[in-house]
Amino acid sequence: MKKINVVHIAAEVAPYSQTGGLGVVTRSLSKAIHRLKQHVTVITPLYEKIIDRKKYKIKIFQRNVAVKTGENKEVLVDFYRGYLREGLPIYFIGQAKYFGRWPKIYGTSNDNARYYLFSLAAIELLKILNQHFDVIHCHDWHTGLIPELIKKRNKDKTLNKAATLYTIHNLMYQMNGAWWNVPKEKRDSGTTTLPDLDSEEVQYLNFAKRAIINADLINAVSENYAQEIMTKQYGEDLHLLLKNRQDRLFGVINGIDYDDYNPAKDKNIKQKYNVLTIEQKRKNKDWLQKHCGFTNDPRQPLIAMVARIVEQKGFDLVQKSIDAILAQGVQMALLGDGEKNLITEFKKIEKRNPKQFSVKSYNAHKKHETRYYAGADMILLPSRLEPCGINQLISLRYGCVPIVRKIGGLAETVDNYDPEKKTGNGFVFDHYHSPDMLVAITRAVENFRYPKSWRRLMISGMKISNSWKIPASKYILLYQKAIKEKNEKI
Repeated sequence: MKKINVVHIAAEVAPYSQTGGLGVVTRSLSKAIHRLKQHVTVITPLYEKIIDRKKYKIKIFQRNVAVKTGENKEVLVDFYRGYLREGLPIYFIGQAKYFGRWPKIYGTSNDNARYYLFSLAAIELLKILNQHFDVIHCHDWHTGLIPELIKKRNKDKTLNKAATLYTIHNLMYQMNGAWWNVPKEKRDSGTTTLPDLDSEEVQYLNFAKRAIINADLINAVSENYAQEIMTKQYGEDLHLLLKNRQDRLFGVINGIDYDDYNPAKDKNIKQKYNVLTIEQKRKNKDWLQKHCGFTNDPRQPLIAMVARIVEQKGFDLVQKSIDAILAQGVQMALLGDGEKNLITEFKKIEKRNPKQFSVKSYNAHKKHETRYYAGADMILLPSRLEPCGINQLISLRYGCVPIVRKIGGLAETVDNYDPEKKTGNGFVFDHYHSPDMLVAITRAVENFRYPKSWRRLMISGMKISNSWKIPASKYILLYQKAIKEKNEKI
């Protein structure tokens, strides 16, 4: 079978740039598809104040390339090249005004304009590379204009033959800022002609909506989430549009890179271990308890939360229930950045309960991320919305038992534990209510009191395969389908 030539285009690619799961997924998926002997290229912005070109051996590829941004208008960009692995090039789009000013990836007032330029520049780079790409894989809203630009503006005959796949990582994010804050009379219909880059209309463009309308195929990052986003409850006002294109909508669960996340080889954790030496995990718990200022007691259950501290992730449930949680004698270690009001409240809780509760910045302690999985007994993921989630996959890999809400990808990857039947790999609750979450936490804490069965539960989770091998194979099938759909149109 002919090898597929695919290009991944994304706003984040770890280890160069990452705020959450998107960067991890784009890196791991690209590498996994490359391992399956396909041709893979990656394109992402060069955030000059974040990405260390010298450290990652990123070299200039082409300077001062003119990118057309409107009638008789252009912006000069630079293209750089590095390698994710041997034979897997990653290209960076550099432009000082758009990607060189801020020590952060997102959060500027003109993010729509920034990623509009990125999309235009990515297409210009594809023309220069002239590699006869079969599939252009666009990740999340930042690349949402590319299917339309290819379909309606591009005059390159070779590029016009490429199929577009748009992956929805989180439909809540559709453009710069919250889509629901845009006045109704200003909301993008998704069907008007794209404005010039310097037009005031750019700030109101809904990138995700336009991608859903124009992409050859669409996929969400779990089968459950693909179904959920066609409902009013989870469709973020795009459910009818998705419903109309459901014959082009698919779901593929994420995986994790087993080379990146392996407690037997992880140089960042205090003590390496595997299923045969799982008792060594205790030394990682010792470290985490000391790191957080907790009482050093292996019998005290330690629950971690490693996530963006935002309402979507269920932190409001935790805030409301914290007294009841801590009353069970547990220790809680939070690692994340996010909404200031939530972090302020958690800092107050930490001050009241210094021996049981800790909250630390992810950006400040990023190198310790896997130490939280290695050191904690459980990880709590009470998300209101969770398209896929990779935290639960990492936690299982490290023998850290997940407590999750039955939603999106969490429902696909965590099965409720039954101590009598000895089935399941975590603790699951159905409804987004504090009492339901507390019941699940209580069940986990009670089961933790039985070391032999808890050890068996940890090991069963570590043995589950959540690597990218199967998901990557499913993406190749999606690519083949997208190519077929495209060829039928030509």
